[in-house]
Amino acid sequence: MIQPSATSRGFHHIAIRAFDFGATVHFYEEAIGCVRRFGWGEGQSSAALMDVGDGNYVEIFAGRDPGEVPEGGIIHFALRTDNADAAYARAVAGGAAPMIEPKDVSPANADHPITLRVAFVKGLNGEVIEFFQNDEL
Repeated sequence: MIQPSATSRGFHHIAIRAFDFGATVHFYEEAIGCVRRFGWGEGQSSAALMDVGDGNYVEIFAGRDPGEVPEGGIIHFALRTDNADAAYARAVAGGAAPMIEPKDVSPANADHPITLRVAFVKGLNGEVIEFFQNDEL
């Protein structure tokens, strides 16, 4: 097995800029199940680190303008879960837009046969969130 680089111990956070900071923090707390661990700034300079588990965070920044084009090329981010169906339902009930309902997928030409349970929603700021369920990965 390949060991991670000594200079990297994995992801710390993924950052998004929110149209409505308060609503976005509330969504990540109530609909996704995150815990707010740290915040700073005020008004349009507010930010917060939302713990998604095991010290991994979604960092939320205030101040996104309605016409702002998102930066970068991230397609989506995936949150590990023990129940993709429940996570999807909770997110949709909390205001996320449904994209792909929970389903089992078995990637073609994979290193070995595996079945993953996945679901996708669109968050309040257009961020695409995947719920990823599998005991191996």
